[in-house]
Amino acid sequence: MPVSVTLRVNGRSHEIAVSAGAHQAGVTGRVPLLQVLRNDLRLNGPKFGCGLGECGACTVLLDGVAARACCTPLAGVGAREVTTLEGLGDDGALHAVQQAFIDTQAAQCGYCLNGMVMTTAALLRRHPQPSDAQARAALSHNLCRCGTHLEILAAVQRAAALLR
Repeated sequence: MPVSVTLRVNGRSHEIAVSAGAHQAGVTGRVPLLQVLRNDLRLNGPKFGCGLGECGACTVLLDGVAARACCTPLAGVGAREVTTLEGLGDDGALHAVQQAFIDTQAAQCGYCLNGMVMTTAALLRRHPQPSDAQARAALSHNLCRCGTHLEILAAVQRAAALLR
């Protein structure tokens, strides 16, 4: 008989069924948040990249702080609010960070985009007007192989301006 785990994702509560045997064996604690977001909740914003928390493609916000969903165990989420790319905007409107990435054409292949946008959103919560050095430091652990780094940094500054 499945055991139900409650997650708060993008402002809504979701009941996730986990098999009782897996729950009793402690497997629930090892299930990565990313697996639940993509497979159970069908959210495609966070991507599976490296599976080791190194590339940033899976970044989500946990209570407003950037976190790697591929290595965050489901059991470690608890009652915290999870925000994915899909939940960043408000009532169908894009978030300022999403709009800034569009305005500056900061995406090419788009694989890293989720992590870049979510990390930028977390950065701007901490530092509403980040310096280029702060933006570079915040994004330094998000990998982009397309070479849009200058556009991404411009998007950070554009988002900061839109949020003022």
